[in-house]
Amino acid sequence: MTHHHDHDHDHTEPPSDLELRVKALESLLVEKGLVNPEALNAIIDTYEHKVGPRNGAHVVAKAWADPDFKAALLSDATEAVASLGYTGRQGEHLKVVENTDDAHNLVVCTLCSCYPWTVLGLPPAWYKSAPYRSRAVSEPRAVLKEFGTVLDPDIKLKVWDSTSEMRYLVLPQQPPGTEHWSEEKLQTLVSRNSMIGVELARTPESLNEDQA
Repeated sequence: MTHHHDHDHDHTEPPSDLELRVKALESLLVEKGLVNPEALNAIIDTYEHKVGPRNGAHVVAKAWADPDFKAALLSDATEAVASLGYTGRQGEHLKVVENTDDAHNLVVCTLCSCYPWTVLGLPPAWYKSAPYRSRAVSEPRAVLKEFGTVLDPDIKLKVWDSTSEMRYLVLPQQPPGTEHWSEEKLQTLVSRNSMIGVELARTPESLNEDQA
């Protein structure tokens, strides 16, 4: 597997403008006593786990429910996602890679932590970690196993390396038995981790367990 990157940067790279602005804003708000650090963490947590990934879940559920949208998504994800009102910065493209019976996709950014933030919010800490970034490439099946995802040995595993120009979103397989579910209900099956590829979509059974 080869990795081409025209942007040379390692993990000591300074944070992006966006991160710097966020950090400056955070310290200012905390300093002025306008917001306490716990409240700030709650906001970040909400964006990382709820708001951000819900956009992605909307995209995936719509693709499951609407074959035309799915075709559009696979041919030009940037445009299809923009049609739902989720747009990234200029020059940043999104590609959707589909899991099938024969192939499973996993996304990593080996050089930094490029992430499709318009559809997934903030990257989880483990995604940015050096072990994930190196092992997702060298031993992807072992990484998946740690997330509880064990694939059939016949299934081909493809690893996609994000860059600042191209971000990837995994379209997980629709769980069996949900063919007639509403788009809204389908969204509950789509986890952030399934859109990175470390997990599969939730099954209706696991939803029931969560609610029990």
